[in-house]
Amino acid sequence: MASRRNSSNVEPILAALATMQANVERSQKSQAHDYLEKFQKSPEAWKETHVLLSSPNTVAEAKLFAATTLKGKITYDLDQLPRESLPSLRDSILNLLISYREGPRPVRTQLCVCLANLAIQMLEWKDVLSHVGSAIGDSAGDCILEFLKVLPEEVTEGRKINLTEDELANRTKELLEDNASQVLTLLVQYSSSSATAGSNPRLYECISSWLREIPAADVVNSPLLDAIIGSLSNEDSFDASVDCICTILRDTREVDESMEVIQIIYPRIMSLRTKIGQVADSGDLETYKGIARIFAEAGEAWVVMIARLPAEFNGLVESVLECCGRDQDRDAIALTFLFWFELKQIITLEKYKQARIHYAGVFGKLIDIMIKHLEYPNPDGDNADLFDGDREQEEKFREFRHQMGDVLKDCCDVITVTECLGKSFNLIQRWITTYGSQATSASVPHWQELEAPLFSMRAMGRMVSPEESVVLRQVIPLIVQIPDHEKLRFQAIMALARYTAWTAHHPEFLQPQLKFIIAGFSHSSKEVVRAAALAFKFFGTDCRKLLESNVTELHSFYESVLDGLPPMSQEEITEGVACIISIQQTNKIYEAFKLYCDPVIKRLMSRANEARDARDDVSKLAVADYVQLLTIFVQNIQPDVSPQEENPAVKYCQEILPVLSTIAENFTDSTPILERVCRCWRYMVLSYRTAILPLLPTLAQQLASGFENSRQGCFLWATDSVLREFAEGAEFVDPSTSQAIYNFFEQQALAFLRIMNDLPAEELPDVIEDFFRLLIDALIYYHQQLLLSPVCQHILSASISALTLQQELPLKATLHFLRDLLSYGTDHPNSSNFDYRDDTQALRGNPLHIQQAVKALVVAQGEPLVQRILTGMMFSFPPDCFYDASGVLLSLFEVVPMETGSWLKGTISMLPAGSIRMGEADRLMNAVGTKVQAGDFRKVRVLLQDFTTSYRRRNVAPREGLGRLEATRFRFNG
Repeated sequence: MASRRNSSNVEPILAALATMQANVERSQKSQAHDYLEKFQKSPEAWKETHVLLSSPNTVAEAKLFAATTLKGKITYDLDQLPRESLPSLRDSILNLLISYREGPRPVRTQLCVCLANLAIQMLEWKDVLSHVGSAIGDSAGDCILEFLKVLPEEVTEGRKINLTEDELANRTKELLEDNASQVLTLLVQYSSSSATAGSNPRLYECISSWLREIPAADVVNSPLLDAIIGSLSNEDSFDASVDCICTILRDTREVDESMEVIQIIYPRIMSLRTKIGQVADSGDLETYKGIARIFAEAGEAWVVMIARLPAEFNGLVESVLECCGRDQDRDAIALTFLFWFELKQIITLEKYKQARIHYAGVFGKLIDIMIKHLEYPNPDGDNADLFDGDREQEEKFREFRHQMGDVLKDCCDVITVTECLGKSFNLIQRWITTYGSQATSASVPHWQELEAPLFSMRAMGRMVSPEESVVLRQVIPLIVQIPDHEKLRFQAIMALARYTAWTAHHPEFLQPQLKFIIAGFSHSSKEVVRAAALAFKFFGTDCRKLLESNVTELHSFYESVLDGLPPMSQEEITEGVACIISIQQTNKIYEAFKLYCDPVIKRLMSRANEARDARDDVSKLAVADYVQLLTIFVQNIQPDVSPQEENPAVKYCQEILPVLSTIAENFTDSTPILERVCRCWRYMVLSYRTAILPLLPTLAQQLASGFENSRQGCFLWATDSVLREFAEGAEFVDPSTSQAIYNFFEQQALAFLRIMNDLPAEELPDVIEDFFRLLIDALIYYHQQLLLSPVCQHILSASISALTLQQELPLKATLHFLRDLLSYGTDHPNSSNFDYRDDTQALRGNPLHIQQAVKALVVAQGEPLVQRILTGMMFSFPPDCFYDASGVLLSLFEVVPMETGSWLKGTISMLPAGSIRMGEADRLMNAVGTKVQAGDFRKVRVLLQDFTTSYRRRNVAPREGLGRLEATRFRFNG
């Protein structure tokens, strides 16, 4: 395998690698990439990689490329070599490994992986460890350790290697289980072999890797434990030692089975507590994070013991708390969050009530620490940038605060909400007492110390019961009087927004808060204005009953602020007032609806007139935004009236429907506008259900013409809501209406098929997704009509064409439809088994003529369907589509097993030559045939998934194109 060829054979490879790293045209890089990709899959790569790796003149980048390519060849293409040549391949890799024993490390690592993957597949090689050890020699310690490290990792990932499950299980036992004690002995010997061996990070990486097989008890009871703990004092081995300790800790999570190990390792872990203060004082951030990680992971692993024996494990909990308290840079504290959550989860169980009482003090201190860490930095000067212009650091701090807020919620569960809120209240009160008199409109001293407890109150808001009667009565009057500082005002408004459910039960506190919120709309800060809009939404939602009489007064406020708000804030304030309208008496809803929405309609028409002649998209987006406001009113105003009464909301919708129809007709090229209009129509149906019947003819006509003129999928999305609400058997819907709705659906389907005929699927991903989601509901509610309709065969053909897409969402919709469709070829379709049209709720079977109709469809088009599914799984489908794609194949085997087996065999025979291993297709078909005959269709699915996954890994892209498996273009005449 190490034979030499003329250097000119590798020159194109080196030239392509140089091109990839050079500053050249994109087209040149693309050509070089394609050349290298084809080279990696070619049989010639076996020799050329050895030439590159054996030449002393090869540059480092080319050596790494060659080693990586060789790894891929061994993993996926080992069948390209005669079986008798594998020993010489093994020897050549060992020789290369000896050459690279001193580095470069990336190349050495890849060669170790090569050797490990060869060892897994070379079943006749029984003495792997001893052979490698004798070949490389004792002097190459790092090389041996690296091979030992990667071997368990590669065996664990063995599913990517072409071995049967039994072969892989046996090989795993031979390579790992049978060698575990030998490896442990070897590692113990190495750790004391020299003065520097104990500080070698490769040793601890190797131990971590083999802890998959070597029990943690064996490691802890060996001299390796002293070496691991001792290596924490060495800078070079510190990180690897931390990883190793944490791996051991995770292995002791089953505490009842690991008591002896825990008893040995617990005092060794606690001996590290003195390092917390030492490292914190030294400012060594990375070491501090490592120490904090050890204590946090120990807490996570032993959380059950901490709850059972709180006194004995109190020191560990206190150590984690100390890690939090001393973390001035806030870089290590996040490592402890999971521990606090898991501890909260277990000690709040009644069984561990004593532990909850015991740790109450710890959680009380934790709240103090968290609130302190919530404080913004305190830069020099009143106007200095808080983060010195580092916006990334600022965003990271914002996200981090919300994580700390989750810890505060955990504390609320342990020591009661009242006590936690009391700590925030005390800090707010202390600031007012200390600095309140010094605050002016221009300067607020130490504002960070007030903002942090305000944020903590906001974070804990979800935990507070409306019945809380101690702290909020005292703190809310203070909040509405805080100084006018941007961040303080923002945080105060956001905090009040969290307590609207409490305010709904304490109406005496509503008006001061509402006044404070409304004043926020006049603030100079955009952030404060946005916070005020969000808060108003929550006040309108939760306090709607208290604000029922203010509906007219609030209209003036709504009109005065609406146009000055950004779109999101417009939506939020609109939702607030819509909720207040929804609580009005039925005879007043139409009047209130009209009062608020007529001005919105006027704005909408004005913006539409401006946008008609505008060339930019900004004015069109403004139109879409105002349509969205109407939708929010429709979503939230749902009066409770009987079917015999006129619905006042529908009465108003009847007035605005012509306006929306005109906008849809005039903006057929604007996707945002059409999507918002269809969304509004959809919610008219969802909100008012059968009460919308008077509008239905006009609405259906608009949906049909809109889809045909615009070719936008949103019209199908809105059609789906009509289909579901007026389906056959729906309450208050007569059969003639349901039949008319089905005719309307079929009209939409024909329009879609004409569009699919005119345009390739690649240009219609969103429309395809919406259409097949519509079809899924059509199968549920109208499967009798649809499956027997002539249009169904064209729909199936369109679905096959849609499978050429590579986007996940339209593919999933298509695959879900196909699975549902095929289920009607069996006696267990994917729909309800009950018939609710009478009181008997009798089981409803799938009629034989429906099953026969589906089977006829499949027989006519099953072959191209199998080709598209299998080709997609091998080449183009996103990974998340595999389950549904294999589900389609499984359904085909259930419906027409013999025909599907024939189509499968034919599809595999059309794959590019050399892309599957010799005999692989025959083995697959024999296995599939056996499972089909036994009726074990689930195993068929597993076989097909394994085959396509293996194929895809070896052939990431078609080598010579898809050839005869290229998809055909969808055609429809109708």
